[in-house]
Amino acid sequence: MKSSKLKSSFRVRGMLLAGAVTALPLSVFLMVQPAQAADELGEKVGKNLQTAQTALAAHKYPQAMAAVDAAEAVSGKTEYESYTIDQMRAAVAAQSGDVNAAISAYDKLIASSRTPAATKEQMALAEASMAYTAKDYPRAAQVAEKYIKAGGANPQMYTILIQAYYLQKDYANAARAQQAQINVQAKAGTKPTENQLQLLAACQAQTHDQAALMQTYVALATYYPKPDYWAQVVHSVLSNQHMAPALRLDIDRVRLAAGLVKTPAEYIDIAELAMQAGLPQIALDVMNEGYGANVLGHDAGAAREDRLKQMITQTVADRKANIATAETQAQQSPNGNALVTTGYNYVTFGQADKGLQVMNAGIAKGPTDLNIAKLHLGLAQAAAGQKAAAIATLKGVGGDNGARDIAQFWVLKLGAPS
Repeated sequence: MKSSKLKSSFRVRGMLLAGAVTALPLSVFLMVQPAQAADELGEKVGKNLQTAQTALAAHKYPQAMAAVDAAEAVSGKTEYESYTIDQMRAAVAAQSGDVNAAISAYDKLIASSRTPAATKEQMALAEASMAYTAKDYPRAAQVAEKYIKAGGANPQMYTILIQAYYLQKDYANAARAQQAQINVQAKAGTKPTENQLQLLAACQAQTHDQAALMQTYVALATYYPKPDYWAQVVHSVLSNQHMAPALRLDIDRVRLAAGLVKTPAEYIDIAELAMQAGLPQIALDVMNEGYGANVLGHDAGAAREDRLKQMITQTVADRKANIATAETQAQQSPNGNALVTTGYNYVTFGQADKGLQVMNAGIAKGPTDLNIAKLHLGLAQAAAGQKAAAIATLKGVGGDNGARDIAQFWVLKLGAPS
């Protein structure tokens, strides 16, 4: 015998299904679909579910679950009765903390066409949350992955997924999930939080993915400028034990760009290295940066620093006046080194097109170290405002003598979000 009275008295709006994750409170309300014409509860099923509902309200969870089981045991149930039993089982299991039973019931409800899409998302979040709270991290990750692959974008689910992988020490998947969340945020125009980037860096460090780790530190230093982050970037760049002596100036320019040059002696050393490399305008730029930072010109060495700056300024003027002669002489050199340097000077003197043309001629002629020459070409292109070309050139720098590592730093620095 069917009973419409039982059907109407049992219908519940806003039945609470709860799960919780530390620092991630969650309340999920199950909204029952409006009944279809044939949706009625039989007397046996209806009475048992009424008993379960009364016991649940009194927090008598064993009695409530026993009544649900009794309803389940009724033979010949309709699809609607089975669906309603699963709803009540999920409510009792969730409130009593029976994670396995709740998850099993959620799975059935999520698979049902009766459950609205929005409610399915809430259930998935509750299911993953409960599994996480129960320290069933594999299950939590499985549910979260399924939810995200289906197009869900609730940030709480990403948090569960990332933490579940991390606590399993599955750092590769934790990094993948964290990067995926950051990518989603980037598309929405939202910058990643510092904690997200720190967690990503921690995972990449565990997997020894140095290239990805350096990129993450570049992002940290760009979004949240702190000396420690740029120090990590520079450490990654300079950890190459085969660094060529000819790259000493380039190493210091990395340190300078990272904000790690602090003392008058450091600024002076870099300026003198630039002079020795035949790049006086770069030397003058370094001195000016030191003065602009109020590091130079304020200590006992101020007079010496002033004399050095005057000498460099005069050298820049002389080199500008004689740049054409220097180019002619460079063309007579047996290799392309002098042409690369002369071209770089053209660029720093404001003649970018001419300078890049001369540098390319030097590379075509054959420099002593092709990768160092390409590194300098990329830096010259960046100085000329040709960012895309600079990144493309720098990406083409190879070898194992440190030029590639320095080039990668500049690729990331030039491509870092602003």
